[in-house]
Amino acid sequence: MRIADILSTAAVRSQAQATSKKRLFHDLADMAAQAYGVSAPQTLDALQERESLGATGVGQGVALPHARIAGLERVAGLFLRLEKPLDFDAVDRQPVDLVFALLAPESPGVEHLKALALVSRTLRDPELRAKLRANDDPVALHAVLAAGLDTAAG
Repeated sequence: MRIADILSTAAVRSQAQATSKKRLFHDLADMAAQAYGVSAPQTLDALQERESLGATGVGQGVALPHARIAGLERVAGLFLRLEKPLDFDAVDRQPVDLVFALLAPESPGVEHLKALALVSRTLRDPELRAKLRANDDPVALHAVLAAGLDTAAG
């Protein structure tokens, strides 16, 4: 699996701030609707429902929200870089500024788990996180992620 398989360039953004986790999920749902044609309200509900089971802030300023979406045919990613970090109830209690959301089809399968493991492993790399934090251009962010994830997958 490669980044190009799960992350569209249209699904990468840099944004000044999100005022709350709820607002962030609204933004991610809108991005998913624009990039992948899925229902924004359905995506919002799915992300919030999954988050209610346990926070997806994994530490080091990274969050990996994820959800299953009816009608989605393949795993799809969304990446958002926040200029102002947001409290995300992360395991290390640090605010989050790098958000990689994964949306998966409703049908059971292992592709979303493979994608989640790949993204998690890749975003553990301090050098890659530094590159993401140093860029605000969506095309550059996509390129950094693509290179980093492809390298990690190889």
